[in-house]
Amino acid sequence: MSESIINMILLTLLACVTVGVVRTRNLFGVVVLAGIYSFLIASVMMVLDAVDVAMTEASVGAGVSTVLILGTLYLTKTHEALPKKTSVMPLIVALAVGLMLIYGTIDLPPFGIAEQPINQHIGIGFLDRSIPETGIPNVVTSVLATYRGFDTLGEVTVVFTAGIGILMLLRRRRSKKQEGEQ
Repeated sequence: MSESIINMILLTLLACVTVGVVRTRNLFGVVVLAGIYSFLIASVMMVLDAVDVAMTEASVGAGVSTVLILGTLYLTKTHEALPKKTSVMPLIVALAVGLMLIYGTIDLPPFGIAEQPINQHIGIGFLDRSIPETGIPNVVTSVLATYRGFDTLGEVTVVFTAGIGILMLLRRRRSKKQEGEQ
């Protein structure tokens, strides 16, 4: 019961932050709200007992991403340009995508039921094979480090590429300053 109340509060806060992101025109404010959004998502994951996902969301979503975006804002403008066209078409596309996503969830099994197909085959399989195949006693760590290794490698590559991009922008700006001083 209390878990449901905490989830309702967190989801309400997520909705409020989302509206704030959409309505805010100052990009610094948007970055701060996006960081708050990531922390709220991490909290939802904690409530759902997905601690590893919560830690990843808190460190990458709220930490690294926020620093990278703030670095980008330092090098660019901090206010959003006014749209040249009305925003009716993006609203229609967003509503259509939202309806398709809701339609896609209709056939999903109920949340939290132990008899779901994922708990009958995949989860049990990971529990049975984890230690013999990987030698790692913690199942979560073995899944993240071995079975999902390429996924983790892809995430690291994205963050590394973003960091390289910011470093290149900073170097370019420093070169222009040095040319202006001479």
